This record gives sequence, structure tokens and C-alpha cells, in this order.
Amino acid sequence: MDLASLLSPTAVRIIADVTSKKRLIQAVADVAAPLTGLSTTDITSALLERESLGPTGFGKGVALPHARLSGLTGVQGAFIKLDRPVDFDAVDRQPVDLIFALFAPEESGTEHLKALALVSRTLRDPVLCEKLRANSDAATLHTLLTEARATQAA
Repeated sequence: MDLASLLSPTAVRIIADVTSKKRLIQAVADVAAPLTGLSTTDITSALLERESLGPTGFGKGVALPHARLSGLTGVQGAFIKLDRPVDFDAVDRQPVDLIFALFAPEESGTEHLKALALVSRTLRDPVLCEKLRANSDAATLHTLLTEARATQAA
């Protein structure tokens, strides 16, 4: 599994007008709906339900919201870079500006966990996060993300 198989170029966005965690979750759902074929309402509800179990902001400005959804056949991702960070109840209490959301089939087990681990490892790289924050082109962000692990593995 690699990020290129989880993240399509159309699933990468730069968003300027998000002002709260709830609005960010809705923005993630707006990006994910056409990719998954599911409604924004269902995606928003699933993400909010997962967030109620504990925040998915893991620190240093990065969040990894995720949900299991019926109707999916495989794990899919969406990446959002915010122009202005928002409070996301992250473990370090810092606002987030890099968000990688994952969506997995309801019955997925290890595939979902492997995807979460891959994204988490990738976004814990401070050099990569610096490059992501320095770029404002969705295609460049996609390339940075999908080539990051491959370069580290080489």
C-alpha cells in the first residue's frame, strides 16, 4: 500500500475560508463525496462520530480524521491544506492546517489500520510538512505526498 493508491489528484484541495473544526469536517466531506459516491451528510456524520471518540489532530498542525463507511470497496483519502490553521482539539493544542482524511469500508480491518499508519508516518516527517506548507498548488501537493514514502523507501 502506498499513498498514490489512496489519494487521487482530485482529492487534494487548498481551502481558504474554513474557520472551525465543524466547518473543516464539512469541507472534508465535500471533497470526499464525489470520490466515494456517498453523501456529504453521511460522511460528515461518520467523521463527527469518530471525532467524538477522541480528537484525530495528532500534533504539529496535522490532523488525520477518518471514518468507516458502508458502500466503499477500498480505503480512499483526501488531503486538505488550509490557508489559515483552525483549532481541531489536537493533542498538542496547536491549530491544524494539514489534514489527511481517510475513508474505509465498514468491514475493513487491517487495510484501514495500515492506511492510518502509513499516513501518520508520512505526515510526521517535518521536512515533508514544511514543503507542503510552502506550496499552494494542488498538483504539487499531490506529488509531494505520493512520492514522499517512495523516496524514503529507496
